[in-house]
Parts: sequence; structure tokens; C-alpha cells
Amino acid sequence: MQRGIGYYLLQLIHWIIIINFAIEIAYANYMIFSVFSPPEAGPLFDKAKSFPFEMMMTRRLYAVEAWLAIVGLSIYLAITEIRPRMKKHES
Repeated sequence: MQRGIGYYLLQLIHWIIIINFAIEIAYANYMIFSVFSPPEAGPLFDKAKSFPFEMMMTRRLYAVEAWLAIVGLSIYLAITEIRPRMKKHES
């Protein structure tokens, strides 16, 4: 079966969207766990009291950004990959 240029263009756009989400998730996690982390490794727990307020807020904003990217990727994959495969198996 011959596929036109439109098919390959749509595939390219599809993978650009997926890679964009993956890079955003990786970047936000890097910022949360490497750049805006306490000097000692591990979770904050009691260190949260002495952690600077601005750094904590910045870290939380990156966490929200990471969760939005994860949710966005999940919804995109559910609509473009999972749902069509489920419909194909139903018939």
C-alpha cells in the first residue's frame, strides 16, 4: 500500500509532540531533584522548615509543570494510541 506525504508528515508531528512532552518531563524532574534540591540527598522532611521559601516555591512550580506534562502526555497517548487500538479489537 502506497502512503502519501501527508501520512509521514502526520507521523512526524505525532512524534514531535511525544518527544516534546518527554523532554519537558525530564527537564522538570532535573530541576526539581538536582537544581532546587537541598544540599543533603533524600527527601525534605524536617529540612523543609529551613529550606528557603523562594526555592521551595520554585521547586513546587516545576513539580506542577512536570505533572501537567505527564497528564498531557497520558491524555494525548490515550486519544491517539490506546483508544484506536481498543476500538480495533472491539470489532
